[in-house]
Amino acid sequence: MRLSMWAYPWDLQDLGVETTYDDYRNKAGVNSISLAASYHAGRFLQPRSPHRKTYFPQDGTIYFTPEAKRWEEHKIKPLTADNLTEKGDMLSVLIDQRQKHGLAVSCWTVCLHNTRLGMQHPDDVTRNAFGDPNLYSLCPSSPAAGNYVTTLVADLTHNYQPDMVELESIGFMGFNHGYHHQKDGVGLNTEDEFLLSLCFCDHCVKGAKRHGVDATVAHQQVRDLIEASCHRESPAAQFPNFPTDDIAAFKGLAALYGFLQWRSQPVTSLMDSIKKAAHPNSRIVLIEGEECWKDGIDLTEINKACDGIIMCAYEASPDEITDMIKATRKTIGSEKYLGFGASAFFEHVKSSDALNQRTQAAVSAGVDGINFYNYGLIPEPRLNWIKNSIKPIRD
Repeated sequence: MRLSMWAYPWDLQDLGVETTYDDYRNKAGVNSISLAASYHAGRFLQPRSPHRKTYFPQDGTIYFTPEAKRWEEHKIKPLTADNLTEKGDMLSVLIDQRQKHGLAVSCWTVCLHNTRLGMQHPDDVTRNAFGDPNLYSLCPSSPAAGNYVTTLVADLTHNYQPDMVELESIGFMGFNHGYHHQKDGVGLNTEDEFLLSLCFCDHCVKGAKRHGVDATVAHQQVRDLIEASCHRESPAAQFPNFPTDDIAAFKGLAALYGFLQWRSQPVTSLMDSIKKAAHPNSRIVLIEGEECWKDGIDLTEINKACDGIIMCAYEASPDEITDMIKATRKTIGSEKYLGFGASAFFEHVKSSDALNQRTQAAVSAGVDGINFYNYGLIPEPRLNWIKNSIKPIRD
């Protein structure tokens, strides 16, 4: 079974690769490392770093050396992080030393979530029904954004050949993603947040119309629904069966329902493009969560275009995890890779036993691997929680 931990390049730079190898193999007991190859901004508490306790990475950069000629004709181009030139290419070290450390190497790759690129290319970001740009989210319907992600993965796999590439944020990002000092005095409910997450940029409207969807009417319907929520004295649901019935809750609005059915098409198409351009030695998998349909992910269709799915459930109960994994396995079939993403953050799991219960539920339900979040962000003793949780698997 594949057992991995997500990590950042600066974790390896601060702690040293030999310490990292020992932590992974012996203290956590895992057999794979999932290193961030493309990432966004944030503020990170670094509990074990000998050099700092907080870290602010550059926004929207990559942590590998791109092949310049691949990008010559591209509108959207990646920026290599200063971290890589100043402190070394950690992915290259891991790849070159695979035989030494014995760990499989995966590239954890953030795709469309990129505020730096969104600000540079506002014509290629998602836009709500009022035309407001979501600068943190490139749109999967944008040809330039699609070419960027496809070339990014092609570059990464052909020049580094990791064992696996784990794709994050390949779909439409939600309105409630989190942003610097975000404000909401209305009290948006889940229905409102979903409606504000729907993209009606020019690329989406044209793409939907090409598939016979009345995007103009759908656009107006969503505008009206959002306007209504903004003028109510108190929040109230307009669709009581949402999100239980997912997009079927909107069947009463034919144009909107048709638009929501189409919405997964550009995401699936993007995954197909990525997979075809990637080196065959690197498996391409998707990182998602239980309500991935909100991001425009149709698991049945996108599964045909990739090598598998990692389903994350950081706060779910063991029973909920069992149900989620069994349902996903039924959807993707027995031949595709199915991973489970578990968190070792204290806000998500309060004890070693609790983490063990979750991982065992996933294993019993039929996963092929487990990814743990996150190496550099948890105290050292919690590596033992991970080791204890996978001990029955290793034994």
